[in-house]
Amino acid sequence: MIWVTWRQHRAQILLTAAFLAALGLLLLGSAIEATLYVSGHAAPGCPGSAPACAPLEVALGERYDAIYSIFGWMPLVLPALIGAFWGAPLLGREYERGTHRLAWTQAVPVWRWLAVKLAVLGGVVVAGGLLLSLMVSLWRPVFRAGIESSFGNVGVFNMVGVAPAAWWLYAFALGTLAGTVLRRTMPAMALVVAGVAVTMFTLFALSEHYATPERVVLSDTTVLADPDARLVGATWVDPSGREIDSPGAEVCPRRVDAGRSNRNTEAWEKCLFGKGYGYAVSYHPPTMFWRFQWTEAGILLLASGVMGGLAVRRTLRRTA
Repeated sequence: MIWVTWRQHRAQILLTAAFLAALGLLLLGSAIEATLYVSGHAAPGCPGSAPACAPLEVALGERYDAIYSIFGWMPLVLPALIGAFWGAPLLGREYERGTHRLAWTQAVPVWRWLAVKLAVLGGVVVAGGLLLSLMVSLWRPVFRAGIESSFGNVGVFNMVGVAPAAWWLYAFALGTLAGTVLRRTMPAMALVVAGVAVTMFTLFALSEHYATPERVVLSDTTVLADPDARLVGATWVDPSGREIDSPGAEVCPRRVDAGRSNRNTEAWEKCLFGKGYGYAVSYHPPTMFWRFQWTEAGILLLASGVMGGLAVRRTLRRTA
């Protein structure tokens, strides 16, 4: 059965391996070139989170805008492709072409056919996700040195740690179930793409509840010192300690900023801080990185197990 699985799905496996190899070469090449660029243009201690490193970060962003654009789409696109081209055809194509009547009437029982296919392909999918995570983790420090985690940016968060493997496995299970239910490959592909997108945005909305957020009241700025924190909410606090939506115009007059200047906003905030107002920020610190990683991975793994079980149950019932 392992040999049959390879023969039937070698196209997906080889194409995915070729994509990861090409992506690895792209990341490696850009990292080497960026390292050379930084060594010739960076101030001491850069790149990093220090204010003096901001011009270098802007320059790197402009220089590698195309790579950043590709990177920005990967957290959503790659799981969707795995679900569409690995999961959806697994059973959907068998039903669509009628080959299940031959495949499931041989000496190999249906349950064994399903077990081997799901185990082998699921294992390859997880390995691919972990390899992607490793490549991205090695690539990012060249551009963002000094930042230990990738917590504040949700897109980056889903590309490092165990998240890629969990997302890829979830999309694979979703595609498998969609193919089993719809019994057509193309509709199953469309469903898995929509399902991955909905799940990603849903978990993003729920992620602030993975842990109790911390709260700090700022007295001289509205920006947290840690750029990698994940913000939950913010509000003004009056001198008596009461939270308010926004101080009234009678407290400090505020002019509308013109163009790209923030001077009016900064003057307004400075006036409020001078009169005893504070800015309360609720956030999750970067130390929550692995808690969020394992929480989200646990949710996705549980959902993958449920969907895989439903796909197997539905298939076995049809062949009973």
